[in-house]
Amino acid sequence: MQYTIRKIPPAVDSAIRERARNTGKSLNEAAVEALAEGTGASDVRRKRRDLSDIAGSWKADKAAEAALADQDRIDEELWP
Repeated sequence: MQYTIRKIPPAVDSAIRERARNTGKSLNEAAVEALAEGTGASDVRRKRRDLSDIAGSWKADKAAEAALADQDRIDEELWP
């Protein structure tokens, strides 16, 4: 199968070109590999972090809560 893809964002172009350079692969090989990984069609599985190990671990901190509350304060002089 052959595709023509237009309007590739500069950041994506740079990332794929760097990936090709770092792995010694062609630009085409790097792009196909990235597409396969991004769509979940690759045998290579990247470890992903879901943050479940820290969810629900918040501990109350009076100083932090006071600082956050101060950010919610409206300065009436700035809003006539």
